[in-house]
Amino acid sequence: MSAATTTRPLQMWAGLECTINRTAAGYMDQGCLNGHDQRALADLEDFASLGIRTIRYPVLWERTAPDSLDQLDFQASDERLGYLRTLGIRPIVGLLHHGSGPRYTSLVDPGFPEKLAEYAGRVAERYPWAEHFTPVNEPLTTARFSGLYGTWFPHGRDGGTFARALYNEIKGTILSMRAIRRVNPSAQLVQTEDIGRTTGTEPLQYQVEFENERRWLSLDLLLGRVVPGHPLYTFLTGPGGIETAELDWLAQNPCPPDTLGVNHYPLSNRFLDDRVELYPESFHGGNGHDSYADVGAVDSGRADPPSVERVLRDVWERYTTQIAVTEAHIAGGRESQMRWLWEVWTAAERLRAEGAPLVAVTAWSLLGSFDWDTLCTSGAATRAIRYESGVFDVRWARPRPTALAPMIRSLAATGTYDHPFLDSPGYWHEPSRVLYAAGDNITTSPEAAPLPVERAPYGTVSHPPRPIVVVGASGPLGRAFSRVCAQRGIERVLLSRGDIELTSLGSIRACLDALLPWAVIDATCYLRVDEAESEPERCRNENTVGAQNLAAECARRGIELLTFSSEFVFDGTAVDPYLESHPVSPVNAYGHSKAEAERQVRDVHPDALVVRAGAFFGPWDPDNFMQLTLKDLRSGSAVLAAEDVTVSPTYVPDLVWSCLDLLADRVTGLIHIANKGALSWADWARYAAELAGADRSKVIGCSVDEFQFPARRPRYRVLESERVELLPSLEDALERFRAEIRLQEAR
Repeated sequence: MSAATTTRPLQMWAGLECTINRTAAGYMDQGCLNGHDQRALADLEDFASLGIRTIRYPVLWERTAPDSLDQLDFQASDERLGYLRTLGIRPIVGLLHHGSGPRYTSLVDPGFPEKLAEYAGRVAERYPWAEHFTPVNEPLTTARFSGLYGTWFPHGRDGGTFARALYNEIKGTILSMRAIRRVNPSAQLVQTEDIGRTTGTEPLQYQVEFENERRWLSLDLLLGRVVPGHPLYTFLTGPGGIETAELDWLAQNPCPPDTLGVNHYPLSNRFLDDRVELYPESFHGGNGHDSYADVGAVDSGRADPPSVERVLRDVWERYTTQIAVTEAHIAGGRESQMRWLWEVWTAAERLRAEGAPLVAVTAWSLLGSFDWDTLCTSGAATRAIRYESGVFDVRWARPRPTALAPMIRSLAATGTYDHPFLDSPGYWHEPSRVLYAAGDNITTSPEAAPLPVERAPYGTVSHPPRPIVVVGASGPLGRAFSRVCAQRGIERVLLSRGDIELTSLGSIRACLDALLPWAVIDATCYLRVDEAESEPERCRNENTVGAQNLAAECARRGIELLTFSSEFVFDGTAVDPYLESHPVSPVNAYGHSKAEAERQVRDVHPDALVVRAGAFFGPWDPDNFMQLTLKDLRSGSAVLAAEDVTVSPTYVPDLVWSCLDLLADRVTGLIHIANKGALSWADWARYAAELAGADRSKVIGCSVDEFQFPARRPRYRVLESERVELLPSLEDALERFRAEIRLQEAR
């Protein structure tokens, strides 16, 4: 590494998840799912606004030549790569991303390497100015999931299929770079691979050693190091494997990467446990000799937390070549995404200070990713596809920058960033995190995970973690925020009515002076709907005046504010779901107080986030409709429920999780958040009867008028958003509620 390289600042690169993989359900194309195909040039402008000057960008074989290598369609790539040049952004051109090629080939096709090379040459001829290429992304990872685990096409489950797939990918990479360099002799290979470490129980140490050696296999093959005497030489050439002559060819035709791209995630590190009975069946596996569970080390409670620095040091010491982190991303809450990127960045900086040839960190998943919780195998027809947002959230009309965007912009420009989320460590450093524990104390639901212990300040932070203040700690919403913040490692201070008096500016100022929060969540609601009808003045003071005072003081101090309203601001005469733009028309005192609070909060704090949510239900609050109905049905009581009132049930864990991300992303204005779907109170109670194993006839449908409530009830209270659909479907939420209740009952 030259002195000039070591003195250059660490670069911030970026990339977008672009996998096209083939499974039993057909091809799954991330570019279609994330909408980049329709918005490409606008997206590229958004990417350029981050200040990045290098991007991993796809020109994928399956898209460009889906039917034949004689029929290539470069129209989309011409436009996009041309615009990248205009924007001054250098592409690292990817040709195959977790794919097995178009239908006329596959990873076990003997002609695969030559076909890939022919395609690579055509791409180079089309874009002779392109300097950097990744012919095959993560070849070892792709070979494992396609040839060893049966997950992706051709769904092999044996060492021979794995060896053939990996050989074809590596030979294809070598031949591809030859074809590219015939056009552009200075073209560089940026070879990516997901590199983790494996630990395990004592009886499985032989398998642990094997997997820790195997993690280097794709790179050793590219470098021509797999020769007789290599630890995995006989594994590759064993029964059903590849020929020794084929390995000899690779050894005689090395293609060292110009930049070795390290992809590392918290779940890249694995833990192998021979005690399979301690784990859900989905984690059971084996090697043909022993059965064992294979889980993320961070979830096992028996392994060291993931260390980016250790992995990068291992790569540096083994290969002594230029290195870049080519994917820095994590699924989870915004705080986890920010903490992981920060940890990767600071680890790279520390190693650079020691002389390591680290040139860049790549912010991955610019547009987020779809269905990676099932390894992109579900198929859109079989289930709701899970979306994980990234640097931009594509669920909005135009992809909205998340809290990662200003972080990346700052790292690209100055190499530094500050945010309260970075005051504390990521969950992967939490010593009490154990999703799979010894004995029968096995937890598989994140909602039931044990609450973490209080966290100490992280890294070099010299001040206490900066908190979010949650006002309304004793209410169901306040308690839910407390729980989820604890699970996510978000520093919070809980204030009950005795701690802060919202009708008193002096009380508010004293609390904010003492606590110095960066954000405030107003989860208060002191009066129920019928109580508000009999005490309208108290209702106005507590729901409106208090909200206005808190908003005004937060605005004066530049503190972010999240507050909640209600579907009761509408009169319930609509026949279609209420949107944010519909005029409010409350019919009771509670609704009037909430409508007025919305107006005043937005007047005094235009950057506040005001959330209207539907009827709450969840596993933690015993007083919501679902829990109370379940209790009555299980006691044998009949349940009277209105057939003529339709609501939007909102699953509280989903609501709270999403709101914390919105707060971090500095989303402002009014937004409706509810699980998509609608039920009458009576139908909702019938679902509860099914869950309780009770006779549905125990639910007696009636008119809401029969209850003779003091306050009028809007009969149609269904909410949808014209801004964004954030929460999973109501059906999905009800199924997770069912699973959580059963888990609680099993304890």
